[in-house]
Amino acid sequence: MRVFITGTGIISPLGNGKALTAEAVKSGVSGITPLTLFKTPSAPLPVGEISFTHDDSVPRTHSLALAAALQATAGLEGPLDAVVIGTTTGGMAVSEELIRRADFNPARYLLHSAGSVSEYVAGRLNCRGPVITVCTACSSGSVAVKIALELLRSGKGRTVLAGGADCLCRLTYHGFNSLQLIDPEGARPFDINRKGMSVAEAAAMVVLSAADGTPRGAACELLEVGLSCDAYHPSAPHPEGRGAFEAMQSALAGAGVSPKQIDFVHLHGTGTIDNDLSEAKALKKIFPAGAPSVSSTKGAFGHSLAASGVAGLIVTSMAMEEGFVPATRCAAPDPKLEIVPENRVIHKKVRAALTNSFGFGGNNASILSADLSAGISGLPQTKHPARTYPSAFSVIAASCSTGAGNKAKTMESIYAGKPCAGTRDIAEMSAGIPPPAARRLKRLARMTLGLAIDAVNDALRGERPGSVYFGTAWGAMSETYGFLSGLFKSQERFASPTDFIGSVHNAPAGHVASWFQATGPNITVSGGDCSFEQALYTAGLIAGDGDTLLVIGADEHHEPLSGAFDRSIGPWPADGGGALLLRKSGTVPAFPRIRVPFLRFCPENAKGDIPGLIAALGGVDVIRELFGAVLASVPACSRETGRGVVSAFMGASGLAVPVIDLREIFGQFATASAPAVAAATEFVARGELPPMGGDGLKQLHGRGILVIGTGNYLSAVEVLPPGGA
Repeated sequence: MRVFITGTGIISPLGNGKALTAEAVKSGVSGITPLTLFKTPSAPLPVGEISFTHDDSVPRTHSLALAAALQATAGLEGPLDAVVIGTTTGGMAVSEELIRRADFNPARYLLHSAGSVSEYVAGRLNCRGPVITVCTACSSGSVAVKIALELLRSGKGRTVLAGGADCLCRLTYHGFNSLQLIDPEGARPFDINRKGMSVAEAAAMVVLSAADGTPRGAACELLEVGLSCDAYHPSAPHPEGRGAFEAMQSALAGAGVSPKQIDFVHLHGTGTIDNDLSEAKALKKIFPAGAPSVSSTKGAFGHSLAASGVAGLIVTSMAMEEGFVPATRCAAPDPKLEIVPENRVIHKKVRAALTNSFGFGGNNASILSADLSAGISGLPQTKHPARTYPSAFSVIAASCSTGAGNKAKTMESIYAGKPCAGTRDIAEMSAGIPPPAARRLKRLARMTLGLAIDAVNDALRGERPGSVYFGTAWGAMSETYGFLSGLFKSQERFASPTDFIGSVHNAPAGHVASWFQATGPNITVSGGDCSFEQALYTAGLIAGDGDTLLVIGADEHHEPLSGAFDRSIGPWPADGGGALLLRKSGTVPAFPRIRVPFLRFCPENAKGDIPGLIAALGGVDVIRELFGAVLASVPACSRETGRGVVSAFMGASGLAVPVIDLREIFGQFATASAPAVAAATEFVARGELPPMGGDGLKQLHGRGILVIGTGNYLSAVEVLPPGGA
């Protein structure tokens, strides 16, 4: 199994398309100019702004993402097998204007969510496979490339679109400025006079193709993507560059490549004091004898957040194809960094390169790619055996938070035949968090950290997670609303840095990683009502044998944003979540098993995917043997359609067992399946189904529970008894 970049698409401040971008990069021009996209109360700061014809029927991020995706797939024969896109802004450029006007009509927020970007692109490109949205701040696009790579290695497809997209908006412009991280003279990475970054917008996409040999039109070969988490601070990098080093080291080790074989490193290089220092220290550890050619193009592109890593990868592929190293806007290298970036374009053969991308929450990614020649012994011949997926995780422990309380109170309520929908008191959900730490966290972050602590404390063997996978549909709404409402009240003269840092979707997962010092992959995904299932699916792709990890799904209720964002929210507020402490090492005696055998984007005709679902579950005979109950997640906004899908599945599979709408028990919120799955592990461990949905206590007779998700996605989660294959 080898993976190649066979298509690229990019739209940025330097140009629209690969050819114009390459010409601009080689010419050393800059796309940084004063902001004109929206008015500000003071002189506009320099940004990387794109001049293009924007489709006003969709948010700006969506329009950029589609433009780059169409370029990348222009020569593609046949449909895509999957789409994985990273973003931080989603439809925020539109939503913040609505929030300014206090317009909370749900019909106007249909494309607000981060997940709507990849869904919009997938819909336009007619992709009906897995569609995943990554929200790991500025490393989102690079993490999307990693997930796409593992999808291909798993044998789930031959062609995947991966990338990142973000637009300029008030949230990011004022947010980074509130942190005093913007250089008023434009970004100057690694320069002694650097004062910060330049916020930018862009979309960068690559088509990844699995092949035995080099496909026609390939730009370069993708060897590995290393992921890590600093587990240090919500926004500052580890001062010694620990996470950056581990990401680069992981990429090299995963491909069996020596640092001596690297010809070029495309730096993250934002131009901020701390980021450049941290990356420089990591480089010195990777290359103790001296670094190869290094450069950052953020002085030309600006920092395009989720798109930046894939934009860097595309520049790296250009360097391999055309034999050059791009310039860095660095007039006087900082001698304290002991790293001197190329400050002019140089002509050089680039055979293997690293492309770095780091983000808030300490989320780090480093992409290792190689040119198509046989210039480095072993690299082009490197083959990865297809990974078996989905393999089952063992559920070491589980926790949940519902309107009834923690897991113990939730189980008590369910076994009493009572629903658990509602909102839990914030003080109660923070019981395991020391008050000084809890005071710094708002609702979603407290809920998520509390869930993680409860799950780990419930583990009998004292096991602790090495990595974290988090699914949330809407992210930290309290911080987002707090930031924007404060900004607008002050006529855009004041912005809360604390709320800005907390507003990113991956902030809660970053707090979990810091709490447990989990320095492995830290991935947040956002797929609407399928967010938790996407997190569990992604964990199955990336986690290695023997890994212990946390998979968490959670969403908070917020007035007025929940009612505006989520069309399923009714008159009775509900929120909550669930956390699973898992081990990926086959089966562990006495622990239930869990896996996600099926995940498809099907916004129109989910019934057409039922044969595929049945096949993924092993066929009708296996289904009847394995499952003693079905929990169905049916969003209220598509209740009739969803119930029709579940009914069609039951009829086609011949499964005659209780079917329970889990949202009638846990409430109408996007990640309601997370506490339901956590509860299902308890039901399976006990071997009985409590009196849910009006039925009495029922024995499972050694069988498991199938959790089916409906809506824009059709998904299946198996919760199986201990033992078995």
